[in-house]
Amino acid sequence: MAVVAVILAWASLWAHSLSPWWLGAPVAAFIGIASYHSRILRDRELADRAVAFYDRGLARVEDRWAGSGEMGERFDDPHHVYAGDLDLFGKGSLFQLLSTARTRMGEDTLAQWLLSPARVEHVRERHDAVSELQGQIDLREDVAVLGQDVGVGVHPDALLKWAESPNLMKPLWIRWLAAFLAALAVSAAVVWAVWDTATPLVLVVVIEAVVTYKLKKPLEEVLHGTEHAFRDLGLLSGVLARVEAHAFQAPRLQALRQELLSSGVPASQAIARLRTLVDRINSRHNVFVRIVDAPLMYSVQVAFAAERWRQAHGRALRLWMDAIGQMEALLALASYSYEHPSDSFPEFVDGPAVFEGEELGHPLVPAALCVRNDVRIRGEARVLLVSGSNMSGKSTLLRAVGTNTVLAMAGAPVRARRLRLTPLHVGASIRVNDSLQEGSSRFYAEITRLRQIFDFAGGDSPLLFLLDELLQGTNSKDRRIGAEGIVRALVSRGAIGLVSTHDLALTDIGGAVEGQLHNVHFQDELANGRMTFDYKLREGIVTKSNGLELMRSIGLEV
Repeated sequence: MAVVAVILAWASLWAHSLSPWWLGAPVAAFIGIASYHSRILRDRELADRAVAFYDRGLARVEDRWAGSGEMGERFDDPHHVYAGDLDLFGKGSLFQLLSTARTRMGEDTLAQWLLSPARVEHVRERHDAVSELQGQIDLREDVAVLGQDVGVGVHPDALLKWAESPNLMKPLWIRWLAAFLAALAVSAAVVWAVWDTATPLVLVVVIEAVVTYKLKKPLEEVLHGTEHAFRDLGLLSGVLARVEAHAFQAPRLQALRQELLSSGVPASQAIARLRTLVDRINSRHNVFVRIVDAPLMYSVQVAFAAERWRQAHGRALRLWMDAIGQMEALLALASYSYEHPSDSFPEFVDGPAVFEGEELGHPLVPAALCVRNDVRIRGEARVLLVSGSNMSGKSTLLRAVGTNTVLAMAGAPVRARRLRLTPLHVGASIRVNDSLQEGSSRFYAEITRLRQIFDFAGGDSPLLFLLDELLQGTNSKDRRIGAEGIVRALVSRGAIGLVSTHDLALTDIGGAVEGQLHNVHFQDELANGRMTFDYKLREGIVTKSNGLELMRSIGLEV
C-alpha cells in the first residue's frame, strides 16, 4: 500500500500524469484496512478473554482455583465474629472461590452478603434469581469480557462522592455568558483575520480571563474531582447496557433491571454521556485544546456541563451502583451453582433453632478429598460436643457447618445433599490468637471473642456458635467450669452450636446442661508409626487417645 501511494504521489505531483485526487485512493484504502484490522484485534482480544473466562470456570470445577482471582483481603476484619475463622477472605478463601465480579460494587455486595446474614424473604428471592441465572452462560460471559481490562474496575466511593456533591459553579447565568463570550471571541478572531486588527480579540480574552479567574476555585474542584473520580466508565456503561437489554423472569432480577431504567434515561446512556464528558475534560491537557481553552472558555463550559449531568443523574447513581452490585453478586452465586450442580439450595423452616445437614461437606476442600458427614442439631440436643485427637477433623467439621450456614444465609447453594435450618447468625471462636500489637494473650483474645459471640445470642436470629478447643488457654479446673457456664448461658438464650475438644474431661459437662448436649467424636488409628484418619463422625465420646503413641513414634522418650 505504501509503495502504491509513493507511485501515485510521483505520478501526480512530479510527472503530472495523474490528477492529485488519485492520492485519495491509497488514503481511503489505508483507513479501511486500519479500521478492519482494529476490529480483528478487538475480536481477538474478546476471544482471548472468553477463553480465560472458561479456563477460570474449569479451574473452579477441577479444584485448581486457589491462588487465582480476587481474594477480598480489603474486607478481612480480624474482629469480625466469624470471617477469619471461616476463611471468608484471603488466598484459598470462600470469596476467592465465589467472586467473578468486574466492579468494586459487585465485590462489595458479595462480601457484605457473606459478612451479614440476610432475611429469609431476601434469601428466597436470591434463590429464584440464582436459579434463573445459573444456565445463562452467555450473559455471564458477556459481562466477563467487557471493558478494557479483565481485572476489577470502577471504584464507587469517589464516583458517588463526586455525584452527590452540591454544584459549585454559580451563578448559573455565567454559563450563558461563557457561551456568549466564546462566540464573541470567534467573531473577534474573524475581524482580526479580515481587517488585521487584534484589539477586539484582546479585549474579549481579557474579559474571559477575569471571569475564569473569579471561577478558579469551583472550577478546579469540579474538574479535578471529575478527573479523579471516574475510571473504567466504559466497563460500567457496558455492564449496565447488557443488563438493561436482558429480559428477566425472577422478581428480584426484574426489580434490579427496573431500577436502571427508573430515572427516565437508561443508566447505560447516562454513564456513556458521562464518559464522553470526562474525555472532554481530559482533553484539556491536549496542546491544541490548551491554545483555544481561554478564548473559547472551554474549561468553564465543560465544568458547567459536568454539573448539569450531576444535577440530572447524581441522585440516581447510588441506585444504579447498588443494582449493579447486587446483579454481579447474583451472577457470582449463579456461576458457583452452575459449576457445582450437586450443591443444593437450603430449606428454611420456622420454630426453634435447628440445623440438619445430610452429607455435609466443606466447600473449600477439593471434592476428591472432601469427606461428608451428617450433622443434626435438633430437638433436645442443642449442642454437639465433638471430641477426638488433633488433626482428626474437628475444626474442619466446625468450619464446614459455619461456612455452609454463611452460604445459606447469603442466598447461595450449600455443599450438602440436603440442608434444613432456621435462620441463623454464626459466631465462631476457631482461629483466635494472641496479639502483640493489642497486648492481649491467646486466652484473653478468646474470652473477648466469646463475649462478642454471647452478645449475638438472643437476637432476631438464633445464634449458631462454633467453639474450637474451648478455653484451652487456662487450667483444667477453670476450663471445665468456664466451658460449662458458657454453654449453659448460650443455650439458655436459644442458641445452638458445636464445641470441639480433645480434653475428655469436658465431655462430662453434658449432665450439667440438662441433657441438651450430645457427644459425638472422630476416631484415628496408629499403625506402624503412622496415624490415619477417616474423618467420619461417630456417636458418643472418643474412647482412646493416641497422643503418647504418636510422640513415641517420632522418637520422643515419654
